[in-house]
Amino acid sequence: MQDAQTIFAPAKLNLYLHVTGRREDGYHLLDSLVAFADAGDTVTLHPAERPAFRIEGPFAGPLRAETPERNLVVRAVRALADHLGRPADLEIVLEKRLPVASGIGGGSADAAAALRGAARLWGVAEDEPELYRIARTLGADVPVCLHGRTAYFAGTGEELTQGPALPPVWLVLANPGVALETRAVFTARTAPFTAAHRLERDPVDAADLARLLTLRGNDLAEPAQRLRPEIGQVLAALDNASGCLLSRMSGSGATCFGLFGTAAEAERAAIGLKAGQPGWWVRAAQLLS
Repeated sequence: MQDAQTIFAPAKLNLYLHVTGRREDGYHLLDSLVAFADAGDTVTLHPAERPAFRIEGPFAGPLRAETPERNLVVRAVRALADHLGRPADLEIVLEKRLPVASGIGGGSADAAAALRGAARLWGVAEDEPELYRIARTLGADVPVCLHGRTAYFAGTGEELTQGPALPPVWLVLANPGVALETRAVFTARTAPFTAAHRLERDPVDAADLARLLTLRGNDLAEPAQRLRPEIGQVLAALDNASGCLLSRMSGSGATCFGLFGTAAEAERAAIGLKAGQPGWWVRAAQLLS
C-alpha cells in the first residue's frame, strides 16, 4: 500500500458526437469518438485519520460554493469505500485547472481519477468491474474517463469500444468564460436524430483526421450556440487561426477546440486568441495517444 496517489484527470474531447435516439426514460443515446488531451486537473489522495476534501486551482471558486457531499470526487471515493465496507479515510485535494461545466468532462475525469487513486491505495485492481459499476452511477462520462483511452462511446455512456489509433495531433482549447448545463442543451435540441458514423479507418495524420471528422459533427453545437452565442465567436476565432484544420465544440459546450498539425502552429494560435480575447480560457495542448 502506498502513502499517496496523485492522478492526472485529462480533458475529454468529443471529436464528434451524434445523438442517435432517445430511450423511454428520457435518456438520449449517443455515438461519439472520445479522446483526451494533455491538459487537465489533478487529484491527490492521502491516507488520513478522517476524511477531508479541499479544492485548489484557478477554477476552484464555483466548486467551493457546493457542499462537499455533492462533488463527484467525494461521491466516487465514498462509493468505493462503501463497496469495500471500509471508511473513506482519505484526504483529497482537487487541483481544478479546467473550466467548470464546459463540455470537456472535467468533473467526470476528476471522479474517474479519484476512483483510480483510491483503488490503488486500497489494493483494488484497476480492471475490477465494480469500478465501472460505480462510474456508471456517477454520470455518463465517468466510465469513458475511467477507461482513459481513445474510445467509441455509445448508448448512454456505458458502451465503450476501442477507438482508432490517432496520429500526433495538436490542439487549441478555448472557452469564452460561460458555463452550460448539459440538460439545458439537450432540451433545446430540436433536430432529427443522426445515425452512428464511426471512422472507417485510422487517420494517417492530423490533416487526415480533420478530413474524416468533417464528415461527422456535434449534434449539440447548434442548440448550445442558441443558448450561448459566444460559442460561435470561439469557433470563428479558431477557424481564422493560421494552421487550424478543423474547429469543433466538445460535448455540450461551451469549450471548443481546433486541430493543428504542429505544436508550433497550436502555440501561435493560442497566443493570438489570448491576445484578442483576454477574458477567454485558452490552452495549447496535444491529443494523448
